[in-house]
Amino acid sequence: MSNQTTYEFKTEAKQLLNLMINSVYSQKEIFLRELISNASDALDKLRFASLTDENLRKLTDDLYIRLTPDKENHTLTIYDNGIGMNHDDIINYIGTIAKSGTGEFAEMLKKANEAKEKAPELIGQFGVGFYSSYMVADKVELISRKAGEEQAWKWTSTGEGSYTLEEATRSTQGTSVILHLKETDKEDEEAQDFTEEWVLKSIVKKYSDFVAYPIKMQVSHTHIERDENGKPKEGAKEETVVEDETLNSMKAIWLRPEKEVKDEEYKDFYRHLSHDWNDPLKWISFKAEGVSSEFTSLIFIPSKPGFDLFMPDSKRGINLYVKRVFIMNDCEDLIPDYLRFVKGVVDSEDLSLNISREILQHDRQIQTIRKTVVKKTLDALKKLYKEDRDKYIEFWKQFGQVIKEGLFKEPENKDKIFDCCLFQSTISPTDYYSISEYIERMKPEQDAIYFLTGESREVLENSPHLEAFKEKGYEVLLLTDPVDEVWVQYCTEYKDKKLKSAANTSLELGSEEERKKTTETLKKKEEEWKSLLDLIQNKLDKYIKTVKLSSRMSTSAACLVCEQGQLTPHLEALLKASGKEVQATKRTLELNPTHPLMSKMFELFTTDKNSPKLADYAELLYAQALLAEGGQIPDPASFNKKVAELMVGAL
Repeated sequence: MSNQTTYEFKTEAKQLLNLMINSVYSQKEIFLRELISNASDALDKLRFASLTDENLRKLTDDLYIRLTPDKENHTLTIYDNGIGMNHDDIINYIGTIAKSGTGEFAEMLKKANEAKEKAPELIGQFGVGFYSSYMVADKVELISRKAGEEQAWKWTSTGEGSYTLEEATRSTQGTSVILHLKETDKEDEEAQDFTEEWVLKSIVKKYSDFVAYPIKMQVSHTHIERDENGKPKEGAKEETVVEDETLNSMKAIWLRPEKEVKDEEYKDFYRHLSHDWNDPLKWISFKAEGVSSEFTSLIFIPSKPGFDLFMPDSKRGINLYVKRVFIMNDCEDLIPDYLRFVKGVVDSEDLSLNISREILQHDRQIQTIRKTVVKKTLDALKKLYKEDRDKYIEFWKQFGQVIKEGLFKEPENKDKIFDCCLFQSTISPTDYYSISEYIERMKPEQDAIYFLTGESREVLENSPHLEAFKEKGYEVLLLTDPVDEVWVQYCTEYKDKKLKSAANTSLELGSEEERKKTTETLKKKEEEWKSLLDLIQNKLDKYIKTVKLSSRMSTSAACLVCEQGQLTPHLEALLKASGKEVQATKRTLELNPTHPLMSKMFELFTTDKNSPKLADYAELLYAQALLAEGGQIPDPASFNKKVAELMVGAL
């Protein structure tokens, strides 16, 4: 055997280990759930690898996990005969934490420890399950041998910043994790002795009953010889027999009739599947039978988002089985990106056991399964809104931004996705509504669904663009999520109703007769004020495309509007913030002819066309319009100077 080699943990891993060792984590028993889950993954990987490697096929005849408690030495061993690890695998997997979100979890745990509070149950979600061992152990040993290789390796660490790695022996492929348990705090009423058979049994039943491989343990049973009536025979003595016992049911919960499965069983399976300690919001169990495809599925909709919801490199997808044989987890081809928070299982009767990730995206059966899963999920969301509006609104606040991505990523499902979408609007300061509810409230003469996008609701509510809508009693959807700026470019109608921006230049409100009258009035006024408008246009030419009079405003003097297809200021800002080069968009400056300021400007222009104040007022009007929509004025110093001069003149 070679000499030991000592390695230092990476900085982030060292910090995390220290936090785990001193953790006030409320459910220390979940370390076993995490280690069993790792062992189950290792068995899955071996089975999957054996599909294409004949040499590994003979190793899959008897796959299992074994727990071995040792009271005398106060240790607990978690054994599996799965894929195993070699020297490099151990260093990469155990000695390094390179997963996004780990730092976030470490910070969360640190704050909880400092405050002596219970930390949120998120160990599995953050991919640090192995390190949870240090909540219950002061020393951890790992012996592993990779399938197809002869050399085994032993990893040892007390979690104090370094670990050793040396050659070892092991008769089979797989991994054994040996925990040298901490002394049990006898004053702690919640403390558990993890060498007790009943403790281990209850933990496995609670968290890992649905693991697809047997979790075995040597269990002591007391026997006594009995007569035909079941009574102990005279003189018979009790005998203690140690027998192998399988602690988990291994039942594929998705194949059992829904009425025979308790809610707690579904919740436990969800935790096993997702490593999310929160209860799922809803689950959908169904079997699909068709000409081209037959499969069973169990889909879970979470109640809380994972830390990685918006991380591009995060794992997402549904676990794929073929005839109860695990094929792969996180199968992205079974669920679209805008439903990436959905967890679940699909078990196909038709797919080949040898299907690969490369073949998946081109497989017709996979596409059929995907369509069915998407339909069932969207139908379930729509139903939830109808049955429990308040619960759905809370869900929407967490996941709505993601679902709205589907409006432009999957246009063929646009109407179904719209049916699941909720929006805030000018009709209520806090509530959310479906777009169908908006349509029900539309005025008889209204022919479009109106919306306004922007950075915040506060900015939008004070926007000059809404003044005419408020005056005429028209409802406007208020869209403040970044994704809103994207999908409105692609979705221009819903169920024969046009979607129009309230900041659009071609906006016309009211009945046909009212529109005609308004157009004639504005046309006459524009002819009368043409020279003044030309002056304003010339002064602001580098900022605006054109200037015109408008009936859009009732109290404001000016606003800026986009033409159809132009970038909105908010979208322009978002693109710039993401590092993209964006050419500034020239918009139309609309002026309110009924505002006293415009009348005064026209009076001044009539008496003195060359007055320098006219140019100043033009710039102030433009700056006001920018500030009203939450924008930034091009020259703040000049604006302040002009405002100060106006104030001095007024005083």
